[in-house]
Amino acid sequence: MNKAATWVRVVAFVGTGLLALTACSSTTHKDTGAGTANATPCGTVNIAVNPWVGYEANAAVVGYVAKNKLGCTVNEKNLTEELSWQGLGDGSVDVILETWGHDDLKKTYIDQQKVAVEDGVTGNKGVIGWYVPPWMVQKYPDITDWHNLNKYADLFKTSESGGKGQFLDGDPSFVTNDEALVNNLGLNFKVVHAGSETALIQAFRTAEQQKKPLLGYFYEPQWLMTEVPLVHIPLPSYTPGCDTDKQKVACDYQPYDLDKVVRKKFADSGSPAAALVKNFKWSNDDQNIVARDIAVNKLSHEAAAKKWVDAHPDVWQAWIKG
Repeated sequence: MNKAATWVRVVAFVGTGLLALTACSSTTHKDTGAGTANATPCGTVNIAVNPWVGYEANAAVVGYVAKNKLGCTVNEKNLTEELSWQGLGDGSVDVILETWGHDDLKKTYIDQQKVAVEDGVTGNKGVIGWYVPPWMVQKYPDITDWHNLNKYADLFKTSESGGKGQFLDGDPSFVTNDEALVNNLGLNFKVVHAGSETALIQAFRTAEQQKKPLLGYFYEPQWLMTEVPLVHIPLPSYTPGCDTDKQKVACDYQPYDLDKVVRKKFADSGSPAAALVKNFKWSNDDQNIVARDIAVNKLSHEAAAKKWVDAHPDVWQAWIKG
């Protein structure tokens, strides 16, 4: 990956039999397509990539713009959420592009250690909760009332759920309240982990295709919603502070305006990449387009990002202006 493009401009003038040749060579950024250039070299940007494909979409597009429009060297680091924050502390991570709350980590790394700073919202609206495939709502309309879940618990039994209904979680590293919710709401279910986001997605796809009962943790934005419109089961309404004690949680998940966090030294560096990350903002639909190309169409991060960037110049050019 090139830190900067080196260009040589040759201008030839011909007059009265004399050829004058001038050449200029200097180091600058690649053409941004936005009519602006930043004199500060971009250098290297270390972007944490957390284990869900929507985040991968963020990283793919920001990384592509940083590399191909600003001349940065971009390192993607596949890390869990917790390790990403630790990376902000030890300097191995510059950017976390999508955070879902984590007030405890913000307190540690932003307020106490002062090694990180909040860097604005992504534009994505985050919803976490309990979902069932649409066929179940068509057959059992009252299943969307969580009070009725015990009535249907037997439908969800599996070999892994020990005689109770199965509640399916995804990657074990995801921060969830589901075990506490099952206990505190008095539900006859057992939390079982699919093992990864990919496995969780496939479980919901199969459940809809084969009309198999499934109740599980899911979230938006997520490209699967464009294919299988999972139905959210509201739990007791979220109110600020209702989830403070993780052992006593009995309310739904907090809705999020997803945001970014960056290493403070990176934010203060003057790098055009720091401005790019701060200005980065798009919609749930934008993220789902890129995420689907990665997950379903099997495009590389580079190819999926290029496809979106080529189709949305007005969006990304605003990220690198001024």
